[in-house]
Amino acid sequence: MSSSEKTILGLLALLLASGCSVNQLVAKKLGNALAQGGGVYASDDDPELIRPAAPFSLKLMESLLAEDPHQRGLLSAAASGFTQYAYAFVQQDADEMESHDVQAALALRHRARRLYLRARDYALRGLEETHPGFAALLRADPGAAARVLRKSDVALAYWAAASWGAAIGILKDDTDLIAELPQVEALIDRALVLDEAYDDGAIHSFLVNYEMSRPNGAGSPAARARAHFARAVELTGGLQAGPYVSLAESVSIAEQNRKEFEALLRQALAIDAGAKPEWRLVNLVMQRRARWLLGRADDLIENEKK
Repeated sequence: MSSSEKTILGLLALLLASGCSVNQLVAKKLGNALAQGGGVYASDDDPELIRPAAPFSLKLMESLLAEDPHQRGLLSAAASGFTQYAYAFVQQDADEMESHDVQAALALRHRARRLYLRARDYALRGLEETHPGFAALLRADPGAAARVLRKSDVALAYWAAASWGAAIGILKDDTDLIAELPQVEALIDRALVLDEAYDDGAIHSFLVNYEMSRPNGAGSPAARARAHFARAVELTGGLQAGPYVSLAESVSIAEQNRKEFEALLRQALAIDAGAKPEWRLVNLVMQRRARWLLGRADDLIENEKK
């Protein structure tokens, strides 16, 4: 157990034992510990054990933010936590359920979108802490807003873009939300300029998917996506399943290239999920998606393309 995780448990025990409302001093200390923690979840080898535990951590973060709403690190942790929970445990369930219960899958997608937008709002609040008026400027002039960001803003910009993009993509039935795509693009492109290697290639992994739908991009969308894939693999040493799944799901399906589709997903499944303990959980989540996609190959790609 890391020192930050021990701190979280100790402060939480203090709060539970006190029986009183959370005061700002303890909230700040616990919030800082939560913002720096997460390793115990990330290294777990059982996603189904994390599924029921994660909401407690997310609601604890929200309770602490209610006491101290200006903690930038905790706002970032809430943004990342809600985004990852929505993807791993709500959107994936919806995708797997759709073949036998369309209405239940649709309900889960609506829930996932609400969670993504909650994550987006926390990330934007974090950016507002350093750049007052940022959200309004982003709506009015995405490019100008992005230019005020600095390297210290990259995590919040990334999570804002990732959650916002996911909210747009999961249900393409909200024209007002779709119209906000330039804001997503401005955030992720600025993050790429400021710190292209952020979080072991997370920005490049995001762009593998995004380039296939980027409006007015230069050159071939597939070529741009493949370039980001190559860089993501380089930055992760080939030890994360995510880039392989992203390329298969975005480019291989679009090109109806079944051979590549299956090869990429098998590469994702061949990765030792525990090779880097801090990536174990995310690898297991992405390998679950890889297995699901392989099982749908006949639906996604015409057989004659094999």
